[in-house]
Amino acid sequence: MTNRQRFINACRCQPVDRPPIWIMRQAGRALPEYRALKEKHSFVEMVRTPDLAAEVTLQPIRRFDFDAAIVFSDILVVPEALGQPYQFQDGKGIEMTPLRNAEDIARLDGSAVRERLDYVAKALRLVRENLKDRTALIGFAGAPWTLACFMLEGGGADDYTKAKRIFYSDRPLFERLMKKLTAAISEYLQMQIEAGADAVQIFDSLGGTLASDAFEAASGRWIAEIVQSLKSRVPVIVFARGVNGNWNDLVATGAQVLGVDWTVRLPEVRTRLPHNVGVQGNLDPFIVTTTPAIVAAETRRLLADMRGLTGHIVNLGHGLPPTASLENIAAMVDTVRAFA
Repeated sequence: MTNRQRFINACRCQPVDRPPIWIMRQAGRALPEYRALKEKHSFVEMVRTPDLAAEVTLQPIRRFDFDAAIVFSDILVVPEALGQPYQFQDGKGIEMTPLRNAEDIARLDGSAVRERLDYVAKALRLVRENLKDRTALIGFAGAPWTLACFMLEGGGADDYTKAKRIFYSDRPLFERLMKKLTAAISEYLQMQIEAGADAVQIFDSLGGTLASDAFEAASGRWIAEIVQSLKSRVPVIVFARGVNGNWNDLVATGAQVLGVDWTVRLPEVRTRLPHNVGVQGNLDPFIVTTTPAIVAAETRRLLADMRGLTGHIVNLGHGLPPTASLENIAAMVDTVRAFA
């Protein structure tokens, strides 16, 4: 069984010889070859240059032979395509001019998403050509709620309150923003599928900032519209970090796989879901900063807990930390490969 087929089968809750493995943020800052490239090029330059984005995407595959590659990009390319550019500065993080009022939201223009994000499609085609049929390729986008939080705050924030304020106090304005984002993300993911993605992941990294009874209206319903627009062309993974009380809402999005963070027991989540909805995760990202022995033990524990349950993709419960050691990543991969 090829890595690609193993990953696709797991997404569809079909038999596999072992669980597939890839790691969120596997392409980037933990790898010395990425850091060497970043000494010559800025983060945004690498995202926008197909040859560089393809190279960064392929680096972890060459080193660890993961079952899937995920295209190197950023969730904020969608706001930029709508007319709200971003910058990334080391030590300061993401910076963008925030949306301040209804007029700013009205000016967002989704008429040229494909043209403005064609560099991502070009990178995907380059990676697909290199991977051939051996390794799966994942495209991705941020969820509307998460993007709205960044767009209204002007980047990262200690407490994401501005999107909540509009959600609770001006629902029509909130929905106008979400409709624009939903349409743009749907178009963007369709483009990635056409460029060769075997699956797409929707990151709702800030979904957990919502109250449980607000999640469906503020986030879940919009993700569901995106999933529906893709018409089951490829499996869709939805990762909503910190959303551990809304499994029914997440299933209702129509996603084939749900990403699960490290704060809950994965087999308990799996048994609560329909048999045709898989799970992805959910090792604590901290463990890859410890020792190979600890990583191997924790990975074996997860695999043993999930033994006999279909539709499991091994991953961390969030992104790979920059302090992860190569030996620890290798120990995780080797442990999964040895599992039977």
